[in-house]
Amino acid sequence: IPRVFAQKSLGKMLIPKKNLKVVYEHLFKEGVMVAKKDFNLPKHSEIDVPNLQVIKALQSLKSRGYVKEQFSWRWYYWYLTNEGIQYLRDYLHLPQEIVPATLKRPVRTETAKPRPRESDRPSREDRDERDAYRRTQEFGDKKIGPGVDFDPQFRQGYGRGGPKPFMS
Repeated sequence: IPRVFAQKSLGKMLIPKKNLKVVYEHLFKEGVMVAKKDFNLPKHSEIDVPNLQVIKALQSLKSRGYVKEQFSWRWYYWYLTNEGIQYLRDYLHLPQEIVPATLKRPVRTETAKPRPRESDRPSREDRDERDAYRRTQEFGDKKIGPGVDFDPQFRQGYGRGGPKPFMS
């Protein structure tokens, strides 16, 4: 009796080159990418490409070691690796000077806050007085702990750990 073996299909997905290029450009520009785990979304939240194609393109990059993937609460998070940056540079024909946003240093627009001068700070004696006041406010003449007449009652069979009440 001849045996018939079913050939396993390799689940490859064909993604149009223009969509792949849009995904790669966005990933290179930002350095990171996020996608909701919803394969039926007609469009990704940030770019005009079906969400399924975004997920599959980045899974392909992950399998080649070009991105690192993190998954949490039905969201995928991908981060470019150094090899991924070089691969996308070659794929998109970009010069070495262009880098993803995650590698750019933030530009500080504000100046640093000026430190207070010694004359602006309260003197050591004033702080000692305040600390002493706080200590007397917290405890004062109060006695910490239960009072003298505190007498807790523990009955058998109630709550956890005690023997179960006998039922007749």
